[in-house]
Amino acid sequence: MADIDKTFPNVVKQPTEIPTPDVTGEDTEVNLVEDQVTEDVEQIELPDGGVELNFDPRSKLNGQQPQGHFDNLTDAVEDGFLSKLGSEMQANYTDYKNSRKDWEQTYIKGLDLLGFKYNIKTEPFQGASGATHPVLAEAVTQFQAQAYKELLPADGPVRTQVIGRSDPQREQQSQRVKDFMNYEIMYDLKEYEAEFDQMLFHLPLAGSTFKKVYYDSLLQRAVSKFVQADDLVVPYSATSLDDTEAIIHVVKMSENELRKQQVSGFYRDVELTKPAITSDKVEEKQKALAGTTKVGRQEDVYTLLECHVNLDIEGFEDVGPDGEPTGIKLPYVVTLEESSRVVLSIRRNFAPNDPTRKKVQYFVHFKFLPGLGFYGFGLIHMIGGLSRTATVALRQLLDAGTLSNLPAGFKLRGVRVRDDAAPIQPGEFRDVDAPGGSLKDAFQFLPYKEPSQTLLQLMGIVVAAGQRFASIADMQVGDGNQQAAVGTTVALLERGSRVMSAIHKRLYAALKREFDLLAKVFATYLPPVYPYDVVGGQREIKVQDFDERIDILPVADPNIFSQTQRITMAQTELQLAMSNPQMHNLYQSYRKMYEALGVKDIDRILPPPPPPQPTDPAVENIKAMTQKPFQAYRGQDHRAHITSHLYFMATNMVRNNPMVMGSLEKNILEHIGLMAQEQVDIEFQQETMMLQQLQQQAMQNPQAQQQLQQIVMKIEARKAILISEMMEEFMKEEKKITSQFDHDPLLKIKSREVDLKAMENERKKEEMGARINIDKAKLVQNRDITDDKLEQNEELAELRADTSLTKQHMSDVVKMDIADMKRKDVKTLKGPRR
Repeated sequence: MADIDKTFPNVVKQPTEIPTPDVTGEDTEVNLVEDQVTEDVEQIELPDGGVELNFDPRSKLNGQQPQGHFDNLTDAVEDGFLSKLGSEMQANYTDYKNSRKDWEQTYIKGLDLLGFKYNIKTEPFQGASGATHPVLAEAVTQFQAQAYKELLPADGPVRTQVIGRSDPQREQQSQRVKDFMNYEIMYDLKEYEAEFDQMLFHLPLAGSTFKKVYYDSLLQRAVSKFVQADDLVVPYSATSLDDTEAIIHVVKMSENELRKQQVSGFYRDVELTKPAITSDKVEEKQKALAGTTKVGRQEDVYTLLECHVNLDIEGFEDVGPDGEPTGIKLPYVVTLEESSRVVLSIRRNFAPNDPTRKKVQYFVHFKFLPGLGFYGFGLIHMIGGLSRTATVALRQLLDAGTLSNLPAGFKLRGVRVRDDAAPIQPGEFRDVDAPGGSLKDAFQFLPYKEPSQTLLQLMGIVVAAGQRFASIADMQVGDGNQQAAVGTTVALLERGSRVMSAIHKRLYAALKREFDLLAKVFATYLPPVYPYDVVGGQREIKVQDFDERIDILPVADPNIFSQTQRITMAQTELQLAMSNPQMHNLYQSYRKMYEALGVKDIDRILPPPPPPQPTDPAVENIKAMTQKPFQAYRGQDHRAHITSHLYFMATNMVRNNPMVMGSLEKNILEHIGLMAQEQVDIEFQQETMMLQQLQQQAMQNPQAQQQLQQIVMKIEARKAILISEMMEEFMKEEKKITSQFDHDPLLKIKSREVDLKAMENERKKEEMGARINIDKAKLVQNRDITDDKLEQNEELAELRADTSLTKQHMSDVVKMDIADMKRKDVKTLKGPRR
């Protein structure tokens, strides 16, 4: 972006002229008359005997009065107020953070379910399994990959549309806004793509992520920065970003970066103590999973608290019409260093020309699922329990296999095995020193069982439930019957994508808000005309292009969240079009199919149909015989076309072909209508010019609307009269040409046969239409039946699974009871030990 001074937008700095006193080189004595000093002037006696006058006692200034609306106000307030404000903001931050402690604990424990770090366990035995089932990691990774591809395509994520009446000028404006925003996001905002990718990974885990959109004075461009949910703190009572009383953004900044901001004047240039070593449990957990540890001396990192709050600052109060303070708190952004509580900046957070003093919003909230409060729910909250259950079942199965393959037990005292510390290799026989008796009786193995099939089935049910909630729609659509009816395919797709479709719509709405904030930044900080270079040329954007006439939207479709869904919908549309090609545009159906597949250069594979061109009467007669479409155009010699068609219709071949006769008569009626329209245009030239003016005035002027309606009815009445006269002339001409065949009895009989045949065809056509309607009704009924069968099959499958688990459990219980009874019988037979 161009290097322009936009620190204080929309503020014109006026030079302050200070009158120069007449210096004579002699001491000047100023005599103050008591009557000239009003009650509003504060007199402060100085140690040297002088007097300092304060004409505004309410304004306790440490320095100069800020000139710009968005200037730092810390130099214009007392140090005591800054100290008190810093302590209050830090205390609020601690209270807000403690109020969401349970949310943080849930999030921290849920991160372990990703399985990024393998834990070596020593309990219940050394070498026990520490594997984590990847059901949560799979759902998170698949969502991130799917959403990233749909929401951030390679050509850019922004599209635009014109609000209100469209014209070439507005269309060009819309195209300029679209091209510039896509250029900025994909090329100039270098951090956008990486941080958007990272945000989509955190979103399904935490349930909430944020984007902060603002203008960076050091980078001299707009910035859209990813903010983790852990770094944005709000009060306990908050429900949304718009109605919350305070927003605290935790910013980590290196010592060198903070010094740059102080030197540039963005923050107050004060000496700060070394930052205290604070522990952030969420950050520590994330770094532990990433495998990073702080070693040695690192650069000091300061923690800044950027507080978006409402304050009533003395000297900057909200003033009513009477000039007195109203006591209403105004929006400010207060930034302080956490450990020292030193306030670095206080800036107004409302537009200078806004009489309502509405706060400027910098944050956009992305939610995975709407929660019960401010923060949304993620997969950790929704399927975290299923993931833990699947992990426990998986570890039990692995441990059972380990114990079964490496048995342990008891041996008689006195039995010695040579090299008993080394494990026995397959195929090896080792010497054993036994005191006597059978070697089999000297060893007793613990009764370890093989991995349980019941536990394996239970783990499969748990994993399937988690995957079903995560909506892996690709598998459900792919497993369907490719020859199934259209309604069945759409029903299966809708059943498998309800959750993901709703999540995608929430992301679409949040992305639109982010683009709106970016557009406001561009409209504020861009010069009137901003040229920029692109591949193959240069373009320009005007700051006035960002107005309310252009709506900025994400390029993604809020109803389609994956390529598989897009292909399925295009295939369904093509299937419907092929069922009745006369009613559909097959070219557009095939083109949509190629677009869904992501094919480039579609015009080379699917050439577009040539645009219709005016043709001569002979070509029209040929098209009528081959059942190809043709039409009349303005400017043709309509009478010559009508006469040619009438002579052609008089031939025996055409008279015996109702389809050709119908096409020709249709074309003749089109020529008659165009002749009447052209005649009306000549007769009502002045009225036609008035219509354009009246159409613009009709929305606001009822009289203009009434006058417009009268002129339209007058023109239509004249057009109807002309068509009636031309039809009469056409009938006479047709009678004249065909009169030579009217007295031939054979031709009359043939004509009657043709009429009867046409009536029979019409009857068959009506029957065919009725059959089609019946077939459609059957398809709808079959779809409903199929849906009912699917639901019944799901219920039966669940019942079968429950029954199988119950039977297996009962069988295991019976086996354990029988084993206990056998052991008791053996003990009874052996008697008590002596």
